[in-house]
Amino acid sequence: MVDALVLAGSKNNGPLRNVSQESCEALIKIGPSPMLMYVVDALKQCREVDKIVVVGPTEVKKVIPPEIYWLQSGENIMENIQRGNALMQGHYLVASSDIPLLNAEGVSGFLALCREVKADFYFPLISKDAIEKEFPGAKRTYIPFKEGVFTGGNLFLVNPWVVEQCLKVGQELVDLRKKPVALARRVGLLLFIKFLLRVLSLQEVQEKASHLLGIEGKAIICPYPEVGMDIDKPSDLEMVRQFLGHDKYKVIKDELCRSQ
Repeated sequence: MVDALVLAGSKNNGPLRNVSQESCEALIKIGPSPMLMYVVDALKQCREVDKIVVVGPTEVKKVIPPEIYWLQSGENIMENIQRGNALMQGHYLVASSDIPLLNAEGVSGFLALCREVKADFYFPLISKDAIEKEFPGAKRTYIPFKEGVFTGGNLFLVNPWVVEQCLKVGQELVDLRKKPVALARRVGLLLFIKFLLRVLSLQEVQEKASHLLGIEGKAIICPYPEVGMDIDKPSDLEMVRQFLGHDKYKVIKDELCRSQ
């Protein structure tokens, strides 16, 4: 059994602000429910998940069920991880609140893949083919590697004893996660050149990331595209609503006026 930490502290001050006036992204409605609850439900339905902790503002506390632990969010994602990390005793899952297509099968499958290797930090990579097969037309940020073209997922397995030592570099890498070229430049000139030539291997990136963070990190080729379907922009929200059968859902007037 593993515990899970759900990050729900991101303010709704980006592109999604145009379609919802909720104060934080985790509370944006997919259908009748906030996107956060789809993630929480997927974790609850996974038999290998024990305690679930949600880090977010007080508005988030109001929508989660009583059996889910809540922590007040801080200023940024790294601070939120740090707060949740303090409650963990062994390897635990970290999930963002913006992957509402996540399901128990994907969570269990990811954990099974992680058990095949020993590491401090496990991060999923989903192939472009897997995404496009399951979600045709989905627009993702892809990175070409020697082994194929992949996008990063938003579900991780973490050793709590190494979190503190890699928070600073971790924040920098998180900030660059949607900027493949800048990320490649950050990790070194040789890797940057290989990236441009499309001969960069997953093993090289894995080793460099482990060195930068001072931990043992493992890239997990994940066949569960739901893990990589985060909602960043209105078109993502529309696609997910359609997939879940909520394409006729309209934001009610009260939601549009909230927080104004």
